[in-house]
This record gives sequence, structure tokens and C-alpha cells, in this order.
Amino acid sequence: MSDSGAPVTTAVLLAAGAGTRLGLGPKALLRFRGRTLVEVLADVLLQGGCREVVTVLGADAATVRAATDLSRHKVIENPDWESGMGSSFRAGVAAAAPEDHVLIALVDQPGLTAGTVARLLAAHRPGRVTAAAYRGPQGKLRRGHPLLLDASLRAAAAETATGDAGARVFLQAHPDLVDLVDCSDFSGGEDLDTPDQLHLLD
Repeated sequence: MSDSGAPVTTAVLLAAGAGTRLGLGPKALLRFRGRTLVEVLADVLLQGGCREVVTVLGADAATVRAATDLSRHKVIENPDWESGMGSSFRAGVAAAAPEDHVLIALVDQPGLTAGTVARLLAAHRPGRVTAAAYRGPQGKLRRGHPLLLDASLRAAAAETATGDAGARVFLQAHPDLVDLVDCSDFSGGEDLDTPDQLHLLD
């Protein structure tokens, strides 16, 4: 809780994947701005106004720990990471302070900025889900990440997280709870999944 008694926000950075499609090992270790991607994004989440960052590791976790300095952040390991993002989502939400809102971010989105995070925190309304959205080629907004889950909704969202689905099942079941916040001026919201997207790290 903040001094005012209102919930504050813990970020959960999902960084457990093996990066199989990219073929360069865990995406967490990709070089970005002279550091590793996971270090840069964890710090961006703090800079944007989150109280704490829970970083969820999985594939080659010992290697990631050894190659990074995440001492400013809470680091946990998901032993079931191979089952998909859902288990990492559940582990990260469980590790966040129970009274906090939770902001879910993905390690494969190098375009994440502190401005995006701050905008979501400022736009959030009680009892709602606040999602970053980005404009596609036709100008239509599409939901992306990060995703801010109200403290009152995080348990229900975690219960539906399975396989490669984090909050997706919960969001599809409750579209009326989701507020989209246009963050296109900060980033295109792209995921870094395949070698032809490595330019996103430039």
C-alpha cells in the first residue's frame, strides 16, 4: 500500500523462455543498449513508477543470474517454465506483494519505455485491467503489453493462466473490464520472436 492507503503496483517481468524460435538462447541475455535485455527492461519498469520488479527466470536460469546484475529486483525461478508462459505468470503474480496491483511485462519487447509504464499507472481505474495498445497498419488499436491487473482481479487472472496463455483467457472472458491505452507514440509494441526482428535491438 502507498502512504495514501491506495494499492501500488508491482511489475512482473516474464523472462523464463528459451527463445527457441530466435535460436540465440534465452532472450533475457540478448545484448541491448550495452547490457542484457532483462536488465534494461527491469530497470525501465522501476523508472516508470512500479514499486518493485519480480523477474521470472526459467531456461538456463543459472546462466542468466551469472551474466546479469538484477540485485535491485526480486528474482524468482519457475521450475515449470517449459510448460509455457502460464506457469511463469502464476509464479510471478504469487511473488508480488498480495495487496499490490500487478503490471505484466514481457522480456521480448525491447520497445518498452518508462513513459509507457507511467501512462498505464496514471490511467488505471479501480477494479479494471489497463492494457497498452498499439496502432496497426489500418490505424486500429490492438491490445498488447504491458498489462496492468487490478489487485482485485489478479487472483482470478492467475487461475486461468495455463500453457502459453498468461492473462489471455481471463481477458477474453471479461472484455468489459479492459481499458486500452494508446502507447503508439512510445513504441510499436512488437515482440522479438524471429531472427528477422533482431533490428528491434538496434
